[in-house]
Amino acid sequence: MMPRLRLAGALIPAMAFLSYLRPESWEPCVEVVPNITYQCMEKNLYKIPDNIPFSTKNLDLSFNLLEHLGSHSFLHVSELHFLDLSRCKIRTIEDDAYQGLKNLSTLILTGNPIQSLSPRAFSGLSNLQKLVAVETHLTSLGDFPIGHLKTLKELNVAHNLIHSFSIPDYFSNLSSLEHLDLSNNKIQNIYHKDLRVLHQMPLGTLSLDLSLNPIDFIQPGAFEAIRLHELILKSNFKSTSIMKICIQGLSGLKVHRLVLGEFKNERTIKNFDKSALEGLCNLAIEEFRLAHIDDLEDNITDLFDCLENVSVMALVHMYIDNQEIFPKDFSWKSLEFINCEFSENIFFLKLSSLRRLIFTDNKGVRTFPELNTPSLEFLDISNNGLSFQSCCSVNSLRLTQLKHLNLSFNGVITMTSNFVGLEQLKSLYFQHSNLRNINEFSVFLSLNSLLYLDISYTNIRVAFRGIFDGLHSLQVLKMAGNAFQDNRLLNIFTEMTNLAELDLSSCQLEQVYQGAFESLPRLESLNMSHNNLLVLDTLTYKCLYSLHILDLSFNRIGNITEPGQQHFPSNLTLLHLTKNAFVCDCEHQIFMQWIKDQKWLLVEVEQMVCITPPNMPVLSFTNATCQISKTIISVSVFSVLVVSFAVVLVYKFYFHLMLLVGRRKYGRGESVYDAFVIYSSQDEDWVRNELVKNLEEGVPPFRLCLHYRDFIPGVAIAANIIQEGFHKSRKVIVVVSQHFIQSRWCIFEYEIAQTWQFLSSHAGIIFIVLQKVEKSLLRQRVELYRLLSRNTYLEWEDNVLGRHIFWRRLRKALLDGKTLSPEGMARAENNQQEAMTLI
Repeated sequence: MMPRLRLAGALIPAMAFLSYLRPESWEPCVEVVPNITYQCMEKNLYKIPDNIPFSTKNLDLSFNLLEHLGSHSFLHVSELHFLDLSRCKIRTIEDDAYQGLKNLSTLILTGNPIQSLSPRAFSGLSNLQKLVAVETHLTSLGDFPIGHLKTLKELNVAHNLIHSFSIPDYFSNLSSLEHLDLSNNKIQNIYHKDLRVLHQMPLGTLSLDLSLNPIDFIQPGAFEAIRLHELILKSNFKSTSIMKICIQGLSGLKVHRLVLGEFKNERTIKNFDKSALEGLCNLAIEEFRLAHIDDLEDNITDLFDCLENVSVMALVHMYIDNQEIFPKDFSWKSLEFINCEFSENIFFLKLSSLRRLIFTDNKGVRTFPELNTPSLEFLDISNNGLSFQSCCSVNSLRLTQLKHLNLSFNGVITMTSNFVGLEQLKSLYFQHSNLRNINEFSVFLSLNSLLYLDISYTNIRVAFRGIFDGLHSLQVLKMAGNAFQDNRLLNIFTEMTNLAELDLSSCQLEQVYQGAFESLPRLESLNMSHNNLLVLDTLTYKCLYSLHILDLSFNRIGNITEPGQQHFPSNLTLLHLTKNAFVCDCEHQIFMQWIKDQKWLLVEVEQMVCITPPNMPVLSFTNATCQISKTIISVSVFSVLVVSFAVVLVYKFYFHLMLLVGRRKYGRGESVYDAFVIYSSQDEDWVRNELVKNLEEGVPPFRLCLHYRDFIPGVAIAANIIQEGFHKSRKVIVVVSQHFIQSRWCIFEYEIAQTWQFLSSHAGIIFIVLQKVEKSLLRQRVELYRLLSRNTYLEWEDNVLGRHIFWRRLRKALLDGKTLSPEGMARAENNQQEAMTLI
């Protein structure tokens, strides 16, 4: 008798051709980038897959069942740079678990309930730069064995159970650490002794995030002489009185950027008292950011008395009284208003030293701000929904030093001046605003120094050839999403001889004049994608001597005017032609051949497909095809399809054909067995002790076909299954269990049984569900799931009443079609009556 596992092993060749019948893949992981990036998320893996290539650099194993990471768990993927183990239910990490991952730079352990972390758990990670251990049940930094990670730059231990801010001594070894995230822990008090290590370290580059910790007390002098790059304290304090005490405890701190306030959805402070910020006078701050403080008193001037000398001030999501804002002339260099609400429609600002102003995503102000900021060089007032009736000149802006102006994502902007007095502008943004009067005069005539212009999606329909006059120095022009008169591009770039990048995508262009680009000798990148161009005219781009990138994707190009690389610039290195209307027939064979000859130049040439014939790769077109008669082609293709279909059918249904042939040979004979039993080898004890004993030793006795007992030695396994199992049995019993669902061998036998039932009019399959099967597993076997959902089946219950019902129903099913003598029939009926009496 051959063991079950050996039987399965012998049928591996047979299973190979059946593999494509199954919806699931043999490989559990998704290959994102071949040999480089693999995603194995939510695959119910309990260990690291062995079939991941050695060269893999990025591996996502999140949401699996890797409860235990033993020593050297990742040796077979030692080239990893990125490893995500989020929410894998990891409880134990042994010594040297990551040994060998000398190139790993990012390790993510988020959401693992780690209970045991060995002292050398992170050994071998000699180049680790980012470690994320969010929600890992960490209670203390001192218990985290990372003191040897000298290359670590970012440590995120947010959302844990850390109660003490005590910085361990090993932090003195983390000389590369730039960011420490301790947000959303349980830290309440900060003492001088907790920061002893930071006092001894020459810091200045470390950013510290303590947000969402319920801080009640910071010992005065705890941060004395400490230098930080950034300190974030958001939604930390229960009241302004506690906030005041804690800010006073920061006395002596030198920090480049300090962020205070609250999160949008985590508000704890009510009736904010401006005196809470008085302690900031004892700090050295370069940049200050205040966020989500709504309940301010009317006059906020005194709020910033201690911040008069900071360089950068940012106010986020605050209510501001325009009439009282900044009556003092603070020495700020940069000021930001982001998502704030103003009490008046007009915004006034007077700051003589201000060089940079960001005023975005705000509410309340409806007109252009009135600014008295003579030193202003950078102005961003985008995304406010403002309308400008007169733009733009020094008289309207009063900003003689302005170099950067962003008016994007606003309302209607009416152009009435050509930027007289604003000749210093270097960059200008209008995208997604509605420009008016753009064709009335040369709007940009005064901007001889402008380097960057973005007028994308501004509802312009270009009809004036002098629209870009004056832009002699322009290097980048973006005007996507607009339109041109008659959908034709003429030479409107006559003075832009320094232009290096031009974006004309989504402009509804149908034709390009051959001399349209003759004034652009320095152009390096040209984007004309998402238009309606029909022909690739190489002569149009011949004059672009410096062109490196040409994007003509997503057009309707189906032909080329004159083939030959000689008309394309010699410096061209990338040509995008994907998603065009390629007609792959003999009429366009010259263009098809040109594409093949220039495939080294084309981007994603393998993705270029024909619209006729549909979805055929352009590279698969051959000129030889055009010399063959259409009749010969049709006949040949049809013949190949018929033969291929026949071969596939025979290959696919080989065992099913064996079953059909065998039926003709054995179909007229009497069945030797009452039932052929299909089951997993791991359920064999139940089959022997319960099924065989009760059916073969019962009244009437039934004869079962069992592989370990009744298969003929020396005969092919498939022949035994079909000849001994199916052809000589009246019925088939399928024992369904967790093991059965996961066994490819059992599923194979079950599929043959379905064919057997279809061919035999008297045949029947009896399903026995031996144990509860997870629906997620069962749904993977679609046909079996449907059969069990629509048909009656037996469930095994290991109790007295359940057993009686089970055996009575099973015997009744097996008696159907069984020929019995009168004496045997009487015994069977008597046995049924006794069973009913016991119930």
